[in-house]
Amino acid sequence: MKQDMIIILDLGNAENTTIARAIRALGVYSEIYPHDITKEELAALSNVKGIIINGGPNNIVDGEKIDVGPWVYEAGCPVLAVDHPQANCEKLDKWPEAEAEQESALKGFILETCRAEKNWNMKNFVADQVELIKQQVGDKKVLLALSGGVDSSVVAALLIKAIGKQLVCVHVNHGLMRKGESESVIEVFQNQLDANLIYVDATDRFLSKLENVADPEKKRKIIGTEFIRVFEEEARKLEGIDFLAQGTIYPDIVESGTKTAKVVKSHHNVGGLPDDLQFELVEPVRQLFKDEVRACGLELGLPHDMVFRQPFPGPGLGVRCLGAITRERLEAVRESDAILREEFAKAGLDKKVWQYFTVVPDFKSVGVKDNARSFEYPVILRAINTIDAMTASIEQIEWPILLKITDRILAEVKNVNRVCYDISPKPCATIEWE
Repeated sequence: MKQDMIIILDLGNAENTTIARAIRALGVYSEIYPHDITKEELAALSNVKGIIINGGPNNIVDGEKIDVGPWVYEAGCPVLAVDHPQANCEKLDKWPEAEAEQESALKGFILETCRAEKNWNMKNFVADQVELIKQQVGDKKVLLALSGGVDSSVVAALLIKAIGKQLVCVHVNHGLMRKGESESVIEVFQNQLDANLIYVDATDRFLSKLENVADPEKKRKIIGTEFIRVFEEEARKLEGIDFLAQGTIYPDIVESGTKTAKVVKSHHNVGGLPDDLQFELVEPVRQLFKDEVRACGLELGLPHDMVFRQPFPGPGLGVRCLGAITRERLEAVRESDAILREEFAKAGLDKKVWQYFTVVPDFKSVGVKDNARSFEYPVILRAINTIDAMTASIEQIEWPILLKITDRILAEVKNVNRVCYDISPKPCATIEWE
């Protein structure tokens, strides 16, 4: 069933994602598009019931005030202009700060003025995506980077539902995986779900490429590019691979920058792809927020433990081993992370906290070990809660649990003499350190 849609045109408002989520919460699908959407691009969208021109303080680009094309007002559906004086449309000076007032404003425009039907749900989304995948792929084969995380797992399930054995899953161990991660992926997807899985151990290859590279953006792009190269090599061993599937989700796109928003960080599946990519992309969950991806996974019948698995960035521990990666610090991140996960599970925090991990920076501090001076690395603990990964709050862990984790890390992890707890929310911090 094709869902009614409200589109938001980004004209410099920082609340685009908040408004998009609020519209979806009303049961109506929404998508965000750039302010300079062309007449042809707008006409190609189906079931558009209304347009919100979301103006704001970032509507100056390269010294000039940006605006939408006149065809937006001639699209044949109601238009709401926010902070953007214009005749022949509904106007709103700014979005109300109170959530109840904002919801009321949206309800009035979307449900009454636009008469949009409340048919946005995961059952309809899955049905639509399965049909779109079939249309895009046809009888060709699709290559999927299967990390075993929530995003790639949901994409795999969607593709299996749509095209079955035409999907070829590739799991690349880049040496930046968490402890036992690759073994778990093989067990679940190959042994339990009978996926068409290819396993590639490229640890030495990735670490060689990353040697002496300290800049986080360069690391992300090296990892993203190398991933594609590995897939291209695997594809050459196969026949009929024309598509590359990715678990890109909406926060990835937002944080990688838009025309009216600065880059927070580029994601390996958004900003790190090479220009000479040999595949057409299949990205069925690119318009979903993280909680919606999980809901999609449940709708597809994936196991609960898999759907609510700990989030893990595409570059893996590469963005948690800060600065230039060394095998010494990489092992410290891997082992300390395993201890944190084990102790959180014992305390029941694994079911309460959205994401938790350790970080090892590229500097040392003075300490004391075995009655002698030591000069070793600190381990930073991070535990946050969030709904959509756009904002995040800190989990207030009880002292006895923190002390136990600290004692274990200092006793069991080599080259470490200090443990710290990061209590910075997002914003101003990001969830990851790099």
